[in-house]
Amino acid sequence: MTTTGRTTAKNGAGAQSRRAATARKAKPPPPVPHLSVAERVARGKAARQEVPRADHVLFESLPSRADPVELLERQAKTRVPELVPIRYGRMLVSPFAFYRGAASIMAHDLAATPRSGLTVQCCGDAHLSNFGVFASPERALVFDVNDFDETLPGPWEWDVKRLAASMLIAARANGFRAKEQDRIVLDTVGQYRAAMAQFAGMKNLEVWYAHLDIQSELEKHASQFKPKQVKRTDKSLAKARTKDSMTAFSKLTHVVDGKVRIVDESPLIVPIDQLAAGRELDEIVESLHQLLRDYRQTLEFDRRVLLEGFDLTDLARKVVGVGSVGTRAYIALMLGRDGQDPLFLQMKEADASVLEEFLGPSEFSSHGQRVVVGQRLMQAVSDIFLGWLHVDTGLDGKPRDFYVRQLKDWKGSAEIEQMVPEGMAAYGKLCGWTLARAHARTGDRIAIAAYLGNSDSFDRAIVEFSKAYADQNERDYQALTEAVASGRIKAQTGL
Repeated sequence: MTTTGRTTAKNGAGAQSRRAATARKAKPPPPVPHLSVAERVARGKAARQEVPRADHVLFESLPSRADPVELLERQAKTRVPELVPIRYGRMLVSPFAFYRGAASIMAHDLAATPRSGLTVQCCGDAHLSNFGVFASPERALVFDVNDFDETLPGPWEWDVKRLAASMLIAARANGFRAKEQDRIVLDTVGQYRAAMAQFAGMKNLEVWYAHLDIQSELEKHASQFKPKQVKRTDKSLAKARTKDSMTAFSKLTHVVDGKVRIVDESPLIVPIDQLAAGRELDEIVESLHQLLRDYRQTLEFDRRVLLEGFDLTDLARKVVGVGSVGTRAYIALMLGRDGQDPLFLQMKEADASVLEEFLGPSEFSSHGQRVVVGQRLMQAVSDIFLGWLHVDTGLDGKPRDFYVRQLKDWKGSAEIEQMVPEGMAAYGKLCGWTLARAHARTGDRIAIAAYLGNSDSFDRAIVEFSKAYADQNERDYQALTEAVASGRIKAQTGL
């Protein structure tokens, strides 16, 4: 993949010329309205009159509700067939694991719920396991939303409801008492409301620069927790700092005939030479180099230069997550100055967001670009190698969109099963603040804060919604269990 500076400059100039030509042909964007603070407050209060906050309690499972298993089967039609049973197997682990893979099901349900009419850049899948820590470019450990496969502009309430319901489902799974479950959801949503009010009073740049340094946050609130809990959290953060390309390199590679290669752990990790059956490997490698050159053009110029210092060494398909299982996800091993200077990139397929059926198609023709733009809008800081690419003819002969990022860069997630009620409530507050910050960057934070107001009316409505939806999630989980038992679908467990 390494090229000369002259080639880079030439390609960059050509790309700039094409973009300039496109810009000349495109219609100018419409003017952006700039309302006063008073007008934005009035907008939020007017929305409250149209859709009272207490109305968000509503969730009703109608007879016309879509069959949840059928929705999962519909998604499976575009996925790698031999991996779909693994997805079902992972969803069968628990009702919470099922919920993680059920973004499409909940999107159908949320479409029938009240909405204020105030929109933001939605995550689309804002459950508590899609928050976590990772490294900023300045090498600080930050906490943020970290999954954007379903991102799309939409109602801010949908993200809040998905997060709140996930907190309740996780609290139930941990065996917490009913009052503790309610408190966890109240704290999560209450923090979202309080943070939105805080952001409403801040200047635009202050909102944009706001971020959550997890180490500082831990030190600030350490006195509220038992020493044992603080020690466990410190240990988890230290572990996150070890999760980088070098650690992945030691776990995912071995030497074959003097060359570093990604290990074969089929079906979870399948090297490219196996996937390339019937095609010349040299031909595939050359096409991969071209795709990486295309991807490079979606990065900032300085990151392009950095990427040019790495050479593509190997590629493999890797199963990731729960809901994502079956989508085409690859890991690319790049080597820098020598054989001990690895960079692992993850190339993850991007399909249409589950929200598009109800909110309309994305403005971007590439779903990879949709994901990347959404991530850059919602995160305080993003991976330096975050970009996208399009494949005209994939290994299956079909066009595919992908987004690209580092496989691991100090990545860490909460151990939900190990949490006590106080710890989960504190974690919920982190998630609530972070989601509010993400929404405040892209929506009318002043109008949303005015809509939410100072009382806990909205918070309590969401507690009741979460209870009803957690009950529905358990019924859907049981429906999947029965579908497997009847032979309607096949599930592969233990992977």
